[in-house]
This record gives sequence, structure tokens and C-alpha cells, in this order.
Amino acid sequence: MYQTHPSAQLCELFKAKPWQGANPWQAEFLFVGLDANYAADVEAQPIFDALLRYHEDGPAFWRVHGVHHPFLLPAYRGDGRRYHRTFAKIGFTAQHAERVSFVELMHLPTVGRNVLHVSDLDTMHLQRLREMILHGQARHVFLPAGVQRLLMATGTFPQLRPSTMTLGTLPVLHDDGQRRVYRHLHFSNYGKFEAQLRAEAEAIRALIGAT
Repeated sequence: MYQTHPSAQLCELFKAKPWQGANPWQAEFLFVGLDANYAADVEAQPIFDALLRYHEDGPAFWRVHGVHHPFLLPAYRGDGRRYHRTFAKIGFTAQHAERVSFVELMHLPTVGRNVLHVSDLDTMHLQRLREMILHGQARHVFLPAGVQRLLMATGTFPQLRPSTMTLGTLPVLHDDGQRRVYRHLHFSNYGKFEAQLRAEAEAIRALIGAT
């Protein structure tokens, strides 16, 4: 089960654009997460106006503020900061803003700790994800293991099977000659996973100049 975020403004933004960062139909790097989770009181926080601007135009926000997401602004308090701090270590900069997109399995923003099941997923959004991941513009798509498991459990992503191919430490789940889908550690991991997170960041960083 999951909890939809109580902010009507956030929910409306996701209905219009169920992604973050660049347009996923045009980006080269697509990072697929479980759910977009926000602090329950985010509307009362001083970064809320910046958050709204971010959802209107993610690349423009990145160029103006120098960080890829509002959760990295000093005034933000709540969940999601570790995820984006870890992502930032890969080395993407504002000059790459149009190349990077984030999309989640959940089609609406959430709050609190959620454990997702296949029954929670929206059918239309799953079809949209299928097109983005398997037939879209992105040349490099990244899925944490939990995302892969849920997508496979839907029965509509049989292509996402482990293979013997790797990119450094990243297993390649799918390669059709135009795009690759990789499995990686969720960016919220820490502690004993730090070494693997660093190795995976290096592997992804190497792709930035190669595409």
C-alpha cells in the first residue's frame, strides 16, 4: 500500500507531467524509481515555490540553482535528500540537464514509507513506462532491483531479464542495439553499500561523455 501526498498542487503537477527533470521522451539517461516521496509538510517549507518551478521545468531549475533537484536546497527538510545526494555524486552537471530524466513506478507523489505491490500500479502509467524504457529516446535506462522485480511481476516487461553482460559493476538487463537497461543499487542505500555505490557511479559517469 502507499499514501498519496496530501498536496493537491503536487498531485496536479504529476497528472500533467508524471516525471521529473527533462522530458523522458527526449532524455538520453532515464532513472526509474519506485515513488516520488515528499515531506508531508512540503507546502509549508520555504522551498515549495522552487519545487513548483522545478516540476514546471526541471532543466531550467538545474541551470538556475546549480543542483538537479529542490531536495538539495539547504532549506529542505524531509525524505529524499539522501537519494539525490548520492545521485549527484555521479557527476552530471547543469550542462547535462536536458539529458537526464527521472520517472517513478507510481504515477502520483507519495508521503511516508510505502511498500509497493503490483496492484498499486496504474495500468496506463505502466504502458507509458514500457514505451519510455523499451522504445523511447533514452539510450541508458537505470532500474534499482526493486523496480525491476515489480516491473517483471506485472508480466508486461519480460525483456528485463538478467544477462551475462555488464557495464563495470552494473548488470545489463536488456540491450536491443539502441538502448541498454541496467540494474543498480537504489540511491538511498548507504553504509556497507558505499563501495558498490561508488563503483556504479564511476560506471555511469563514464557514459556521460560517450553518448
